[in-house]
Amino acid sequence: MYAVIATGGKQYRVEPGQQLTVEKLAGAVGDTVTLTPVMVVDDTGAVTAGKDLAGRSVDATITGHDRGDRIRVFTYKNKSRQRKRRGHRQQHTTIRIEGI
Repeated sequence: MYAVIATGGKQYRVEPGQQLTVEKLAGAVGDTVTLTPVMVVDDTGAVTAGKDLAGRSVDATITGHDRGDRIRVFTYKNKSRQRKRRGHRQQHTTIRIEGI
């Protein structure tokens, strides 16, 4: 059994027991979160999509919070001495899928 969920502007294919890293979710470690919307659910060969999934959700447990790799952003304009250096570290949440 698997489902396709949307969180953080991205879509993920998940199965019960799977751990994955998504963009930061509100909650402490050990809290249970309900992820909606669910795009597709496959129940042993019968794929369900669209309006039939209105009441379906995916339950997950937060297992940790961390930050991603540093991204360096450097802008430069030739012959005008304009230089700007910035950095960014995206915050992530690691979750474990409990049930669909």
